[in-house]
Amino acid sequence: MDEVREEIDRLDRILVKLIAERQGYIEAAARIKPRADEVRLAWRIEDVVTKVLKEAEKQGLSKRIAEPVWREMIDRCIAHEHEIWAYEHALASAESS
Repeated sequence: MDEVREEIDRLDRILVKLIAERQGYIEAAARIKPRADEVRLAWRIEDVVTKVLKEAEKQGLSKRIAEPVWREMIDRCIAHEHEIWAYEHALASAESS
């Protein structure tokens, strides 16, 4: 059992690194998007989930795990992106004043 737990811990470290990389792209998107209403796009959410579920099936990952995990991550990423968007655009506005 110790070996199994060690491998789960190893995978968790890899997942954290990958999610942090994803967060970097979320933050880049926040800086690029000119309007706050572009942060949450329903069509994009469904596009991402569809692609994830297709890949999950290929990799043998249960849809019952993949879909709620990704939907939650997307929701949290959108909230983070809104925060970064507001901060970046407030800075830009202050600098141009």
